[in-house]
Amino acid sequence: MRPSPYSETTPTTNSSFLRDDIRQLGRTLGHVIREYEGESIFLLVETLRRTAVQLRRDDPAHNNNALAEIIRNISLKESASVARAFGYFLQLSNIAEDRDTNRYRRTQQLHQAETAKGSLTAVFAKLAQQGISHEQIEKFLQQSCITPVLTAHPTEVQRKSTLDLHQEIAQCLAHLNANATPAEYHGLIAKLTGLVATLWQTRMLRWQKLTVVDEIDNALGYYNRTFLSVIPSLYKDIRQTLNPSDNPFHVNNQPLPPFLTMGSWIGGDRDGNPNVDAFTLEQALTKQCTVILRHYLNEVHELGKALSLSASLGPAGKPLLNLAHQSRDTSDHRADEPYRRALIHIYARLAATAETLVGQPLAQRPTYCAAPYEDAETFGNDLSVLAKSLEQHHGAVIAHLRLAELIQASRIFGFHLASVDLRQSSDVHERVLDELFSRAKVSWRGNPVHYTELSEDEKTALLLHELNEVRPLTSPWLSYSDETTKELGVLQMAAQCRKKFGKPAIQQAIISHTETLSDLLEVLVLQKEAGLVPPGQIKPSRSGKQQQHAENGLMIVPLFETIPDLERAPEIMSSWLSLPHIAARIKHTHRGVQEVMLGYSDSNKDGGYLTSNWTLYLTERKLLSLFKEHGVRLRLFHGRGGSVGRGGGSTYDAILAQPPGTVNGQIRLTEQGEVIQGKYKDAHVGRWHMENFVAASLEASLLNQTLNQDDEDPHMDQLGYVVAMLSEHAQTTYRELVYRTPGFQDYFFASTPVGEIAGLNIGSRPASRKASQRIEDLRAIPWSFAWAQCRVMLPGWYGVGTALNHYLEQGCKHSPRTQSARLKQLQKMAKEWPFFRALMSNMEQVLAKVDMGIAHEYAGLVNDPELRTRIYSQIKKEFELTCTLFTQVCQRQLLAEDPILRDALAERFAYIDPLNHLQVALLKRHRATRQRGNKNSVESSAQRSLHMTINGVAAGLRNTG
Repeated sequence: MRPSPYSETTPTTNSSFLRDDIRQLGRTLGHVIREYEGESIFLLVETLRRTAVQLRRDDPAHNNNALAEIIRNISLKESASVARAFGYFLQLSNIAEDRDTNRYRRTQQLHQAETAKGSLTAVFAKLAQQGISHEQIEKFLQQSCITPVLTAHPTEVQRKSTLDLHQEIAQCLAHLNANATPAEYHGLIAKLTGLVATLWQTRMLRWQKLTVVDEIDNALGYYNRTFLSVIPSLYKDIRQTLNPSDNPFHVNNQPLPPFLTMGSWIGGDRDGNPNVDAFTLEQALTKQCTVILRHYLNEVHELGKALSLSASLGPAGKPLLNLAHQSRDTSDHRADEPYRRALIHIYARLAATAETLVGQPLAQRPTYCAAPYEDAETFGNDLSVLAKSLEQHHGAVIAHLRLAELIQASRIFGFHLASVDLRQSSDVHERVLDELFSRAKVSWRGNPVHYTELSEDEKTALLLHELNEVRPLTSPWLSYSDETTKELGVLQMAAQCRKKFGKPAIQQAIISHTETLSDLLEVLVLQKEAGLVPPGQIKPSRSGKQQQHAENGLMIVPLFETIPDLERAPEIMSSWLSLPHIAARIKHTHRGVQEVMLGYSDSNKDGGYLTSNWTLYLTERKLLSLFKEHGVRLRLFHGRGGSVGRGGGSTYDAILAQPPGTVNGQIRLTEQGEVIQGKYKDAHVGRWHMENFVAASLEASLLNQTLNQDDEDPHMDQLGYVVAMLSEHAQTTYRELVYRTPGFQDYFFASTPVGEIAGLNIGSRPASRKASQRIEDLRAIPWSFAWAQCRVMLPGWYGVGTALNHYLEQGCKHSPRTQSARLKQLQKMAKEWPFFRALMSNMEQVLAKVDMGIAHEYAGLVNDPELRTRIYSQIKKEFELTCTLFTQVCQRQLLAEDPILRDALAERFAYIDPLNHLQVALLKRHRATRQRGNKNSVESSAQRSLHMTINGVAAGLRNTG
C-alpha cells in the first residue's frame, strides 16, 4: 500500500517525481488540516481517503456503500472541512501534474530522443521533408491570422486569489526540487507550508456574483503571467528557426508579421448577458491598454538600464542620435550614452500616451512632458531606430537581449493588447431595427415599415436600400427603448474606441443564431447608424480605384450554432458573397477574407456528440468550396469549450482533424472558463499550448495542402457515407433520450446539481436564456457542467455506441457485406482518418471519466422510482455498449495509449469519489430543506458546503464546462 499523502512517511527514492510532489503537497496539507481543524477532522479525511483508494483498487464492482456509510454520519460542520480538504488536495495535485508535464517536455528537449508531437521543431522538420522552404513559411505567415480568443463563459470555479496562490506554490515546489541545500530545503518547506496554510484559510467560494469588470480583470491577469512574455518569445524562436546563423553577431532581429495575436469577448459579448454594455466595452479596452502600456513602460525602463553603450566606445546611427537629441535628460552621467537618452525620451512619450489613453499616470519613474504617440506603430518605429543602429554597428546580438522582443510585442499587442469582439443575438438586432424603422416612420414601397412582419426577401431589399441612404434612422429628438438605446450605445462606443485605441481594438461583430441573410445585413445597417460604416455602396472612382473611408466598420461574422443553422450556412453565405456591395467590401475592407464562426456547444446539445462533429465537418467542406467559387478566403472561428461535448480536447489534434484546406493560415478559436487557467496560468504550460496552436495551424495549412493539392479528402470520398449513417443513428438515439423520453427533463434536473450551479457565482451571465426549466432554454455550458458533476458526461458520448452497433450489425447498401469487413473498415478509419481518429480519441477521454456507480448515487435523487430506474438503466446500457464498441473499433482499452493520463486519473478518482458522495448527501439535505421553506444560517452553511463539492469535482475533472 502506498504511503498516505497525509502521513509523515518520507517518499522513497524510487518514486516518480510526480508522486514525490503529490506526497509532499499532501503531507503539507495534512499538517495544515491537523493544525487548523484538529485531529478528529484530519482522521476523518484520512479515513475517507483510504476507503476511496481501497475501493478503487480492490473492488471490481466499485461498491460505494462503504463511502456512503461514512458520509451519512458526517455533521454539517464536518462536511465543510471534508469538502475543502479534498477540493484543495485536487487543486494541489493539478499543480504537481502541470509541473510534471513541464519536466517531461524539458527532458524531451534536452535529450532530443524524439521530436515532441505538436512542437514547432517537429512541424518544421515535416515541412522541410515536403520541400517547403523557410522563405515559403515566412511568406505564408505574412497573410496568416492565428488567434486564441479568451471568453468569460462561466465554467471557472476557482477565484483569482486561489489561482495566484497556486502560482506561488508551483514556484516554491520548483525551487524545492532544484538541489537545495539543507538550510534552503527547510526554508522552502516552511514557505510551502505557509502558502498551503494561506490557501486553506482563503475562502474557496465567491460570496458575490462576478461582474463583467471582474471578468475583465481576471482575464488580464494571464497577460502578465503568460502572454506578454510567452508570445514574443515564441516569435523570437520562430524567427531564429527561419533564419538560422552560426555567427552569434549575425542574429536576425527583424520582427515577423503579427500572425499570432490575442482576442477577447470579455466586455463585448452581449449575447444573453444583460450586464455587458457600452461601459463594459470601454472598460475592457481601457484596462487592456493600461496593462500593455505598463508593460511597455517597464520594458523601456529595463532597456534604459541595460543599454549603457557609450558613444566614446562605438559609433551610433544618425537617426538614433537625432532621437537622443530630442531627450530633455540633462544628466552629465548620460551625456555620452545616446541609447539611454533615446529611451528616456521614448519613456516620456509613453507616459504621455498613457495619460491620454487611460486618463491616469502609469509611469513609475520620473519623466517630463512630451508628445504622446499617435499609435503603437510610431512607438515601434522609435524602438526600431535603436535596433537598426545596433545592427549597423555590430550590436545585433545586444538588440537580441531584450529590444527585439519589445519591438515584436509592439506589433502584436499595439496599444489595445487584444482585439475585443462584439457579439449579440440576431433577434435583438431585429427588434432594434424594427423600433428604428417604426420611430423614424420609414415607408417602403408605399407602405409604413413594420420590419418584423416583412418576408425575408422584403427585409433583404429594404436593408440593402437603407445602406445607401444618407439620412439617419435615429434622431436625438426621439426616445428609444432601453434595449435599442443600449445596442446603439455599444456600437457608438465601438466607433469611439477604434479611434482612440486603433482599429485592431475592435474588428468583428459576431451574430449569434444566424438563420437568414437579413441577420447579417441588419448589423451592417446598425453599424451605419453608429458611425462605423459610411452610407452608400463602395464604388470605384474615375481612376478605377476603390474609394477609401476613414472608418470602414467591423467584419460581419455569422455564428452558426444548431444543427439546422449549420445545414443552412452554405446557402446563407452564398447569398452574402453574391451581393456586389458585400463582395467589394470583403475585397477592399477585409483584404479578401470573410470569417465564419461555428458553434460546437449548441450543435452538440441539439444533435449529440457525433452528429455535431459530423455536421460541422460537412459545413466546413461546403463553405470552403463555396468560398473558392467566389474567390474569397475563408477564416473559420471555432467556438470550442472545455468539455469534449463542447468541442474540447487536444487543440493540436482538433486543428489537424479539420477538412483539408479549411485552415489555410486563418483560424480563430475560443478559450473558455477553466480551460484558460488550465492552459495559461503557468508560463511554461502556456508556451506549450501556444506552440501547439501555431504548429498545428502550419501543419494543417502547408503540409496538408502539399499532400492534397486540390484540398481533397480521400477518406471523406471513400468513407463519408459510413459516418453519415453513424451520425443519423447517433442523433436519433440522442434526441430520443433527451427530447422525446417522457420524464427525462425531470430526471436531469433532479439527478444533477444544475439548479445549484447557478449559485456558484462563477460568471456574470445567466445560466438559462429564459426563466424556465426547459432543456431547450438551458445554455450548453451548464448542460455539460452538470453532467460532468454527476460523472455521466453524457454530451460527450451518448448515441455513439448504438450508431456503431447498428452499422456493424446491419450496414448499408454501400458498406462491405460481412460484419467482420465492416469492423475492419471502422478500425481503419480510427487509425488513418484524422477526423474520425480525433472523434474517437476525444470520446475516449470522456468515457474514462464516466463512473456509472457514482451516477447511480445521483440517480437516487430522483423521487420517482420508476422514472429513476428507467432512465438510469437506459443511460447505463448505452454507456456499456459505447465502451464495448470503442474497444472493438479502436482495438484498445480506454487510455491504453496514454498511460500517463490513465494513471493520473486513477490517482485523482480516489479524491473525487468522496466529494461526489458528499455532494449527493448535501443535495438531499439542501433540497429537503428548501421544500420545507427554511432559509436560515444552517441551510446557508449546507449550501456553501455543496458549492465547495462542485468546486472540488470540477478541479479534479479539469475540463468540465
